Amino acid sequence: MNLKRGLFKSLLLSVVCCLPALVVAQNSVTILAGAELNQVVPPGFYFQGLSAPTQMRNSAAARFGSKRFVITGLVDTSGYAADVRAKYEGFFITDSAISINGNDLGTGAYGFGFSNEGKMQIMDLAGNQILSISTTKDNDLKRPRPLMMTKAGDGIRFYSGKDYVTVMAK
Repeated sequence: MNLKRGLFKSLLLSVVCCLPALVVAQNSVTILAGAELNQVVPPGFYFQGLSAPTQMRNSAAARFGSKRFVITGLVDTSGYAADVRAKYEGFFITDSAISINGNDLGTGAYGFGFSNEGKMQIMDLAGNQILSISTTKDNDLKRPRPLMMTKAGDGIRFYSGKDYVTVMAK
């Protein structure tokens, strides 16, 4: 009987000790690179009746926990009308609810663009504006890229050049 009780206590202690690690793993953020990035980024994207190829060198993705992703990429907009190219740069895909600078965004695939006025626009696939979010300029960023992600606490910074927004899992 003591053997069973001792075994039960050991098992219970193991479970209790592992719970904090499981919670941390679910809230962790990983910026994907290499083969992991290539696995999740689509080769092209549909927006406003046209399909455009993804610029793989200008794509980024983050994994929240083990199964939640935010995937972004610039696309070749040369086939789009000038007014669409002025607001649409690429795609923004999230497979779970997130917040961008505190603004809620549901699961889905969206178009996005950064304006010269310090705003990030999120549009549905028909081109209708869903969100307009103020960006922050990171003047300390030494080598900005056209599009990138970096870890920022429990979330990510999503950059277009030196302008960024903060994306958090919900």
